[in-house]
Amino acid sequence: MGIKKTRHKSSAKSARAKKQKKARKADTADKYELYEKSVQSTEFEYEFIDNNFKRIRGREAHLLREDFCGTAQMCCEWVRGRDDNCAVGVDLDLEVLNWSREHHIAALKPGQKDRVRLLQEDVRTVKTDPVDIVLAMNFSWQIFEQRDALRDYFSSVRDSLVEDGILFLDAFGGYEAYRELEEKTKHKGFTYVWDQDSYDPITGHMVCHIHFHFNDGSKIKKAFTYEWRLWGLPELKEVLLDAGFSNVTIYWQGWDEDDEPNGIFEPASKGEADPGWVCMISAEK
Repeated sequence: MGIKKTRHKSSAKSARAKKQKKARKADTADKYELYEKSVQSTEFEYEFIDNNFKRIRGREAHLLREDFCGTAQMCCEWVRGRDDNCAVGVDLDLEVLNWSREHHIAALKPGQKDRVRLLQEDVRTVKTDPVDIVLAMNFSWQIFEQRDALRDYFSSVRDSLVEDGILFLDAFGGYEAYRELEEKTKHKGFTYVWDQDSYDPITGHMVCHIHFHFNDGSKIKKAFTYEWRLWGLPELKEVLLDAGFSNVTIYWQGWDEDDEPNGIFEPASKGEADPGWVCMISAEK
């Protein structure tokens, strides 16, 4: 009996030790990979900007600059699209640019790699050859919280475009956008949490976080944090026109039979008072 008890205790202790040694998912997960799985759809972005540029200008676009490029997934999608497409990604964060080089750029074919450049620079002052399209997605342009600063950024973008170039960006809003709330979306193996932590109605300043929760109970809190101004569409359109763009178009998303967003964005002059919406915008030089 004594030997049996000793063995039982040893087995229990060994099991506890193995459990303690097992890595938490939050300690091994790649936050950039999780981000891409949660919020990015480069196939949609490619199709949207490619089709609408051709619709507006009557020709194909070949030169793309992705501002606030992050992992530069869209740059890589762009050069895979056509053999004469070239892309430049601009971001201040060296860590995420290096991640892109290791994960996305390295996975490209040799001929494609030669057509992508990543620059660690300020999007307001970066100097590149004129491009057909500047893309500023994932609402990052809202980091410019003062009207003059936002107008100056848009003016610099306009100057970087060819004569018939177009800026594409996205925006979000709706009455729930002004609330302090958390939204959870389940994915395979993890849950994406969008946290609208604070909003100041006087300045428009808001603080948002992205958290990731895992099935083993572990979490990555504040994997990403954003501080920006929640701009409305009327004032955004005014700032773009003040920056010298000739025409600004809002693309509103439709709804499917189940009353869910259908992912199809069409030019619109009137929207709906939805609790939460995302739209696309084009600004023509």
